[in-house]
Amino acid sequence: MSKLLLGTNNKGKAAEIRDLLAQLHIELLTPGMLDLALDVIEDGSTYQENAGLKARAFAQASGLVTLADDSGLEVEILDGAPGLRSARYVPAAGATDADRRAYLLENLQGSPRPWKARFHAAVAVAVPAGQVFFAEGNCPGEIIPEERGTNGFGYDPIFFLPALERTMAELSMDEKSRLSHRARAVRAAVPILEKVLDLG
Repeated sequence: MSKLLLGTNNKGKAAEIRDLLAQLHIELLTPGMLDLALDVIEDGSTYQENAGLKARAFAQASGLVTLADDSGLEVEILDGAPGLRSARYVPAAGATDADRRAYLLENLQGSPRPWKARFHAAVAVAVPAGQVFFAEGNCPGEIIPEERGTNGFGYDPIFFLPALERTMAELSMDEKSRLSHRARAVRAAVPILEKVLDLG
């Protein structure tokens, strides 16, 4: 069976990607399963560059085809912030997801609603020889001032989907697997995975 390494240490993200790729007949591995500890510096200027840096580093270290992603929340009235810095938005060490949500809401106070936003994701698939292939996905919505839901992670509890009248954190895994930015990017990457893993 072909093996694919997921280039992330984020358990929530790994579970989401595992669910999205369940239809492929492949063995999905995480860095922890290989005792692989890499701290990749994400200093790219785009989501694609950051995803590529992670995928390439894990592929070279493991000798396995690797899928990695980079994603961010872009809020229209904040000129696209936090964007690339979504995971490092709070200017303090050791900040939690809850700290990041609180800081974002603090920065939005006084701005007229709705606070239109979108999640954007770039997925990179790297082979050990060095080639990297990309796919992307978006999910539009808006930020709301109160947290709702317990599923998901990151900014999910304050990211509202008007058409569903629910936040990303109120969706089931099945719904999220259809609608999220990462779901759309990973689905777009499936033909790439089928090719590089020779699943035809």
